[in-house]
Amino acid sequence: MMQWEQLLSLKRQGDINKRLRTEQDETRLGFEVDYDRVIFSSAFRSLQDKTQVIPLSKTSFVHTRLTHSLEVSVVGRSLGRTVGKAILEKHPQLQTVHGHHFNDFGAIVAAAALAHDIGNPPFGHSGEKAIGDYFQNGNGNRFKARLSDSEFQDLIDYEGNANGFKILTESKQGVEGGLRLSFATLGAFIKYPKESLPKKPTKHIADKKYGVFQSEIPFFTEVATELGLQPRAKGTSISYCRHPLAYLVEAADDICYTIIDFEDGINLGLIEEEVALEYLINLVKDTINREKYNSLKKASDRLAYLRSLAINTLITEASGIFLHHEEQIRSGDFSEALLDKSKFKAQIDDILKISIEKIYKSNEVIEKEIAGYTILSTLLDTYTTAFENHLNNRARHYDKLILKEFDGMLDNKASEYEYLMECCNYISRLTDGNALQIFQKIKGNL
Repeated sequence: MMQWEQLLSLKRQGDINKRLRTEQDETRLGFEVDYDRVIFSSAFRSLQDKTQVIPLSKTSFVHTRLTHSLEVSVVGRSLGRTVGKAILEKHPQLQTVHGHHFNDFGAIVAAAALAHDIGNPPFGHSGEKAIGDYFQNGNGNRFKARLSDSEFQDLIDYEGNANGFKILTESKQGVEGGLRLSFATLGAFIKYPKESLPKKPTKHIADKKYGVFQSEIPFFTEVATELGLQPRAKGTSISYCRHPLAYLVEAADDICYTIIDFEDGINLGLIEEEVALEYLINLVKDTINREKYNSLKKASDRLAYLRSLAINTLITEASGIFLHHEEQIRSGDFSEALLDKSKFKAQIDDILKISIEKIYKSNEVIEKEIAGYTILSTLLDTYTTAFENHLNNRARHYDKLILKEFDGMLDNKASEYEYLMECCNYISRLTDGNALQIFQKIKGNL
């Protein structure tokens, strides 16, 4: 069974000496430093122009990945603190011997939640699919025979979670270890602690996707070992049990996109206001103050009240489920997302069903996703061809112009897999607007 003493490791990449909680500066706790480092990173700032629901939306009140991530971190902090308080009561040695406070749990979950979408490419999940489709069915398929099965799987199943781990931890020239976050925060960040193959070997929630590219496996294994994550894989494949706090990061994300994407749909006029309010009332009917609700004259105020109540209700629910199953979670035997165990699952599913029908499948979203496919496949074809020609000493002047952006990133000894991943990583860091701008330049539209 995984032990909290290890799971709360303050170690950072490159550390030689052990970091003790009892020696931490309470005014700038290591886990809080993690939060600060994510906030000030360029990868996080770029989320302000990345899709949450509506790609390339000009509507000011629609959430971006940045506002979504900030909200998820706030919910995650509340979940972590609630859980942390109960865990310290159950395992008092964590406080009396090791010096941990319940706020430590909140700080870890908040930092990991803040970073949870940092690896997402432009155009949301359709961006991931567009990258994968380019290598699976597009011109990128030409690389299949030159890569290992796992390397090729990284590309055809391109995963924002794995790319996020790469961004947070990858050493660049003059920047050793990326953001150098604590191992506890990195553990909480990794929702799917496995490599890309085998794909979905079980129905366990940790096998739903993957969370580490082939290029990051050595450091990923170091993090997992330091945290005491239990190996799950059979044979030679790399797979571990989730860090328990990853369940809270996932729950914070689930709570926010369930409730707040729904709210965006209402604000955009995609979901009828009265219908939406009824769905939210069904979720909070046990805790709603009818007198207060009926006193609110504006529909927007009623919506804000129900949203706040719904989030609070689900925070209480998710933390209760976590604590009830804490030992099962630490043993790696808890195989579902926390909210899948919720007594509100039917109400959550009803809200998600409406969101899928009215928002995610709306004409505006579909049209922008189609454009995203064209934009990203064009960028990938341009960059991968330029690299291919460069490494084969066939670079045209055009290729050299294209690769100006990559100066110093790769040398001539780079493997095919390395330069392909560099192309994908570069594109993943672009905002929706940046990607569109570069696409127009490539097409000759100045």
